[in-house]
Amino acid sequence: MFSQILSHIAEIELFPIIGLVIFFTFFIGVIIWTVRLDNNVVDHMKELPLEPDSPEDSL
Repeated sequence: MFSQILSHIAEIELFPIIGLVIFFTFFIGVIIWTVRLDNNVVDHMKELPLEPDSPEDSL
């Protein structure tokens, strides 16, 4: 049933290529963002779960 529906869609062979391009663009963007992060920001984010004055500690 699905193969019959998909076989009638015009230019369906472009959909996987477009999906792959979107995935790699996002993936490369995340890699560039992480490489360009400031070390101070990374150190701050690294210590966030260990901070004693978080609202969860007062419960």
